[in-house]
Amino acid sequence: MLVHSSIPNTTLLLALVPLVLIDLGMVIYCIIDLYKPERRVRGGNKTVWLLVILVIGTIGWLAYLLAGRED
Repeated sequence: MLVHSSIPNTTLLLALVPLVLIDLGMVIYCIIDLYKPERRVRGGNKTVWLLVILVIGTIGWLAYLLAGRED
């Protein structure tokens, strides 16, 4: 008989929770930053950057932080 243990699944889940929370926090931070009145973005279209942040996921908010903002 094969018995499945739930311990590895629980451990994996507990390890992923902080990563998911960090990712969600960064998405929220980027959206708030994006819609500040003084914020300028490359291409001039904040709606496109919003879609990049939301649709692409982790790479989207990284792209926004590294390439999307104009200082």
